[in-house]
Amino acid sequence: MAQISFRDVRKTYGTLQVIHGVSTEVADGEFVVIVGPSGCGKSTLLRMVAGLETITGGEIAIGDRVVNQLEPKDRDIAMVFQNYALYPHMSVYGNMAYGLKIRGLAKSDIDARVKRAAEILELGAFLERRPRQLSGGQRQRVAMGRAIVREPAAFLFDEPLSNLDAKLRVQMRAELQALHRRLGTTSLYVTHDQVEAMTLAHRMIVMNAGRAEQIGAPLEVYATPATTFVAGFIGSPPMNLIPQRRGERDVLLGVRPEHLEPCAAGDAMLTVDIDLVEPLGSDTLVYGHLAAANGSGVRVAVRLHQSVDARTGHLAVRYDPSKAHHFDPQSGQRIAT
Repeated sequence: MAQISFRDVRKTYGTLQVIHGVSTEVADGEFVVIVGPSGCGKSTLLRMVAGLETITGGEIAIGDRVVNQLEPKDRDIAMVFQNYALYPHMSVYGNMAYGLKIRGLAKSDIDARVKRAAEILELGAFLERRPRQLSGGQRQRVAMGRAIVREPAAFLFDEPLSNLDAKLRVQMRAELQALHRRLGTTSLYVTHDQVEAMTLAHRMIVMNAGRAEQIGAPLEVYATPATTFVAGFIGSPPMNLIPQRRGERDVLLGVRPEHLEPCAAGDAMLTVDIDLVEPLGSDTLVYGHLAAANGSGVRVAVRLHQSVDARTGHLAVRYDPSKAHHFDPQSGQRIAT
């Protein structure tokens, strides 16, 4: 295992800069998730670690080696992709063993590594099957097994669960957590899914337009977003951002949907004109906009643990000021309180 260091890492394509000076450290044994929307540079950053993209500026180190000029095969990493990339004509055993055969390992060593990985991933009963005889989740486990047998210094995951259905993704997230607890290998994981990021990461790097917008533990990022981008991206529904006047300056008030509580009209801090009610069983989502007196046109969401009658048309809500956030409307940066 080894730490991964990013030191002012930059990437350009011609005159277009797509990664803008990312600097951070991934500790030995840490599971770090790089999360952000499509086009934010998260996969490019991962591919630079893997050696599949050249590094325009700065340094990436794995352990005590700067790897900028090293070929992928010399970086001591193993990568799991969105598509399983399994050889259809080979058995599960053959797929997991192939890379080790190419490296010239002894047959006994290969057999021991493959069987150990199969035990960890509960694939022992499927070693003689072809990929077409497996479910999507089983194929992804084979892809992970192929990475495990290499016993690398670091695992790199590029949206490995994107091809799975919702139920299977939940199962595979649990399996990934268990796998990391068992192996403890340094891991970088790319996803656009903020639920995956929140549930898997020790820390996460929130990317926006090629910049690391915020780096921190999931609950830290959720509780104290550094910018309006992070506030709007992390959380479902996202944080409400409401223009207000605070003293002598304009600000954006940030309130999470679950922190808005129904109240009597006379106690309301905000009055929501209801557009849509979504009963979800465990809770209810109310989508609407603020009544004219509070600034019409501002869209808001409210998460409640009770039913709401949409026919009333309005919902009076209040919030605990200690759970509110304030942002600069021009820069998007958090305002310290």
